[in-house]
Amino acid sequence: MKDYTHLNTTRKEVVQNMLIAAFGLFIFGIGVYLTIHANIGVAPWDVLNQGLAKHIPISYGTVMMLVSLTVIVLDVLMKEPIGMGMLLDTVVVGKTVDLMNWWDPVPLRQTVRGGVLLLVIGIVLLAIGMRVYMAVGLGCGPRDTFLVALCKRFPKLSIGTLNIIMWATVTIIGWFLGGQVGIGTVLSVALMGPVLQTLCTMTHFNAADVVHQNLLKTLKILLNGDAQ
Repeated sequence: MKDYTHLNTTRKEVVQNMLIAAFGLFIFGIGVYLTIHANIGVAPWDVLNQGLAKHIPISYGTVMMLVSLTVIVLDVLMKEPIGMGMLLDTVVVGKTVDLMNWWDPVPLRQTVRGGVLLLVIGIVLLAIGMRVYMAVGLGCGPRDTFLVALCKRFPKLSIGTLNIIMWATVTIIGWFLGGQVGIGTVLSVALMGPVLQTLCTMTHFNAADVVHQNLLKTLKILLNGDAQ
């Protein structure tokens, strides 16, 4: 079994893992694009964003930023490192979705059956992307960092179960606040956790075993070479 406690000790390893993380996030971004084009309901976190936007007199984009910042604060409070992966997540996923929207290889589904099929494919890609980039020890995006923190604090619960709990919680809160919940939202909550758990089990991966490197240490290694 791979040792996930001593990663990114040299500049070469950091660069290689940054490329691997970017590739994983690229796959994740394609998954995001497909879940959107499934056209059968917004993602759980978007339900929360919608609900909050109805009660806070600021733009929807600003609400999204505030939610992300709130999750980052929670990550810090839970003593999880803010790493290069969080920056890569911000840039790569967003730009991948932009690229896919520009290319537009998959039109919006117009039937529930077609939407469900596309959503399932998207969820599989989301899980693959998460599995790839979470394993390189450079940190994760805000929400995935929070998920990892939960895995460490509740070791008796699987990452799949914790993902269901987390997504269901934000969906329910968002719904009570007025966010829109569709069949795709419910399927996302129900399927993402099991798909991710199955993938982790098949590859003998435990997200809680990975020791992530904070951004300052990563930058130091990139500038100065091997870790001291």
